[in-house]
Amino acid sequence: MAVTKKTAGKKAESSEFAVIKTGGKQYRVAVGDVVTIEIMDGEHKEGEAIVFDKVLLVDDGKDTTIGTPYIKEAKVTGVLKEIGKAKKVEVMKYKAKSRYLKIRGHRQPFFKVAIEKIK
Repeated sequence: MAVTKKTAGKKAESSEFAVIKTGGKQYRVAVGDVVTIEIMDGEHKEGEAIVFDKVLLVDDGKDTTIGTPYIKEAKVTGVLKEIGKAKKVEVMKYKAKSRYLKIRGHRQPFFKVAIEKIK
């Protein structure tokens, strides 16, 4: 069941936005945004359409719809623009006076998604 709340007396934004949940995180997205997502399930290729069905909130500037926990009829669609890895993060372990030093690196994968439509 979704809860609808009117934003009376507040300054309304001209563009609509939504809050989606993917990869264990929540993202605030609007049409035209490019979102960097760390984890996505399944095999994906650049240029393919992606549908996010776990929508937590939709605001069209007049009404706000909040899901409990998700809005069943809402979907956010986008196109996968880029698949890559972020800059290397180095992790260092060091113990003084014992000649112990370990340096490890990690590059987190990411997916850049351009948001096209909010339903």
